[in-house]
Amino acid sequence: MKVLGLDLGSRTIGIAISDALGIIATGVETYRFEDDRYDLALARVIEVVKEKKVEKIVLGYPKHMNGDIGEKAKLCEDFKKQLEDALNIEVYLMDERWTTKVANARLLEADLSRKKRKQVIDKMAAVVILQNYLDLRRN
Repeated sequence: MKVLGLDLGSRTIGIAISDALGIIATGVETYRFEDDRYDLALARVIEVVKEKKVEKIVLGYPKHMNGDIGEKAKLCEDFKKQLEDALNIEVYLMDERWTTKVANARLLEADLSRKKRKQVIDKMAAVVILQNYLDLRRN
């Protein structure tokens, strides 16, 4: 079963996908859209889901460090509902605290320049979100 991982921001959405066995997450792209034009992000995700024959989506859920739900998390809840309504597939909210930090550390280990890290950080964060989900599901 292919699973899509998403890291939603206000101008970008990082997209990752699992292999058919649901073991390894791989980055697909960082899709850029106009500020707060989540309809454009939604349209792109729908395209990818149909193109890649995705059966489930894992969406990063940006809780505050104390566990509270803020404005960004509420936006993700709305995006989740829109995805479910448009695609009729399950969308799982995955706690994404620390994922950007982990993704940045991995990119630093790969010795990427600051400019290159900035271009791929959201895609890498989506990979971390999805891989965390896949690892949890296996255990």
